Amino acid sequence: MAAVPDDVDTDTQPPLSIPLRHFVVALAFLLAGGVVGLADGLGLVTGLARAAHLHLVLVGFVCLTIAGAMTQFVPVWSGTNLHSNRLARAQLWLLAVGLGGLVVGFLGNRPSLLPAFGTFVLAGFWTLAYNVGRTLATARPFDVTEGHFAAALGFFVVLTPLGLLLAVGFVARPLAALPVTRGGVVAAHATLAVFGAVLTTVYGALYQLVPMFGQTELRGVDHTLRRVETVAHPTGVVVLAAGRLVGAAALARVGAALLLAGTAAFLVVLVRLLRSARARRTPMLTRYALLAPTGLGWVALAAPAWLRGPLGVGVRFGAPNTAHLLGLVFLLVLLGTLYHIVPFLVWVHRYSDRLGFEAVPMIDDLYDDRLATADLVLVAAGDGLLVVGDLVARQFLALVGGGALTTGLAVFVANLSLVLWRHAPSSLGRDPSEPTRSD
Repeated sequence: MAAVPDDVDTDTQPPLSIPLRHFVVALAFLLAGGVVGLADGLGLVTGLARAAHLHLVLVGFVCLTIAGAMTQFVPVWSGTNLHSNRLARAQLWLLAVGLGGLVVGFLGNRPSLLPAFGTFVLAGFWTLAYNVGRTLATARPFDVTEGHFAAALGFFVVLTPLGLLLAVGFVARPLAALPVTRGGVVAAHATLAVFGAVLTTVYGALYQLVPMFGQTELRGVDHTLRRVETVAHPTGVVVLAAGRLVGAAALARVGAALLLAGTAAFLVVLVRLLRSARARRTPMLTRYALLAPTGLGWVALAAPAWLRGPLGVGVRFGAPNTAHLLGLVFLLVLLGTLYHIVPFLVWVHRYSDRLGFEAVPMIDDLYDDRLATADLVLVAAGDGLLVVGDLVARQFLALVGGGALTTGLAVFVANLSLVLWRHAPSSLGRDPSEPTRSD
């Protein structure tokens, strides 16, 4: 069984429907992103298909999952109440509607839609930052997870105006009077999103999740490496983004070196934590174990490329043709985390009060182990084929990999959907214990 940790106060969590709605919508966007990516490889879609694919995966799946997880676990970890349930619901609608409109604009060659729906996305992320930020403000002094989450919220606040500026650029010339180019704004926006908002959140969450559910703790040199990462990573993101924004290669190179050093330090901590973990292997811990070598491989490839020239379009996400390798890092983290979070939340709400009074399933009994194994093989193998296909310029390998990856994601979504269908069929409605008012 994956037990409920003693130091988690579930009495402070928001209603179950709030995070689960975020996760369900995020999973829908994940499938849509996989389909669009595969269709783009087959030449079946027109318009800005790559932009649609990236936004469906990064904003729709990754960032919506982060929004739901922060909304759920910041109050739990910090022992405080969420600032506003109403704002938590509003952020989901703003992000979902905004992203849906952006995708329609990208795929349908309708640039006039982009500024309006980009405003929705900005409002959604700023609502998240305000709501979770107000919640975090009651929990100071910050621990390492809370500090990372606060930094990630800051990155969300900064990156979204850049995205809106780019959206407006499809119908006007907002950059004409500014000392930056559109390419520089794109590069800074992507850097702040992927390495700032997303990767900072990932580090903060794993500092909490791996020791908690792996039944281990940081020891010895881990604390020094954690301090290195805590300073080097966010500083590196800011400096790299600034260098890319203004086209200063020397500045960007310094930021890249700091970011890579912080990433390597964190991955070494992760390896040490996983080696000392006493808990039995679960889908979450298995995916985290694969994350470590994948991440270190990405660092090894990205370092020479970024130190040679960090400004090129082909190196925005690391070494040329390795964007899917970084994508696998995010997939392993998020799929592994969702394999625990969703069953964990369902189990706590439905079965925890019955424990000791009647026979109840354990957390790891709620999902199907065979489907979990199948989606892991399909996702890892499919993404691996995509990486190889990109590196050797073989479209056939990339298409086969994309098909396997999309199938694996569909299996993953089906497995988690069955958890909700079988064990919490009414969980997406109003929580029975939730008061009528939103706050």
